[in-house]
Amino acid sequence: MAERIEAIAIDGLGEIVPGDDLPSLIADAVAAASDILPLRDDDALIVTQKIVSKAEGAIVDLTTIEPSPVAQEFARRHDRDPRQVEVVLREAKRVVRMANGVIITETHHGFVCANGGIDASNVGPASGSIVTLLPKDPDASADRIRTAVRERLGQDVPVVVSDSFGRPWRLGIVDVAIGVSGLRPLDDLRGKPDADGRVMRSTVRAVADELASAAELVLGKTAARPLALVRGASFMRGEGRIDDALLPAEMDLFR
Repeated sequence: MAERIEAIAIDGLGEIVPGDDLPSLIADAVAAASDILPLRDDDALIVTQKIVSKAEGAIVDLTTIEPSPVAQEFARRHDRDPRQVEVVLREAKRVVRMANGVIITETHHGFVCANGGIDASNVGPASGSIVTLLPKDPDASADRIRTAVRERLGQDVPVVVSDSFGRPWRLGIVDVAIGVSGLRPLDDLRGKPDADGRVMRSTVRAVADELASAAELVLGKTAARPLALVRGASFMRGEGRIDDALLPAEMDLFR
């Protein structure tokens, strides 16, 4: 168990636009961050979803969207942009709930979240006319970043792609993992003794989510910092996928 964990913001990326080679840009930024070099075996890179989506062109120009009557009515009642509501509905695999101005959907990835992860904040100079979607395959995005860093610096550093999610029964948002590469997103402690020797029967640590949340504390939402390194945390290396962390439908008590 680690005695000290650090979360370190990495600067130098600048504004990301569609078509940018984000993995190479991230590898260059890490290589230029002399305060974190050399990289260590207990390092993990956390990359925010927004820059991944922008680089991969996962964006929608709202000026091209014609909202449906359902989107228009919901937007009128709750003071929302009907075009953004329409994008949320189009991208949803399943609409879980529409109430109190909030749309909860299930994405094609299997995430259940507000607005399907579609966001109008921190989108760059075109703010107000575009929204970002979630990356099509966040695990693959993490894979590409991990490969670029390994080729550039010779160190295999696990990568987590993060995004902000709300939580049932709690106010506020936290950053969670939506894509992983090089680590197992869960640490299953079931069958192991706790500090008192009792065998744990239900404890499964959401390690990738914890890494994402730790990084968010130095990245924030207003500082234009989309990249951080978390050093010293305990995690299991391996070729995990974010699907490993999603609750199976048969275990969902609220479906």
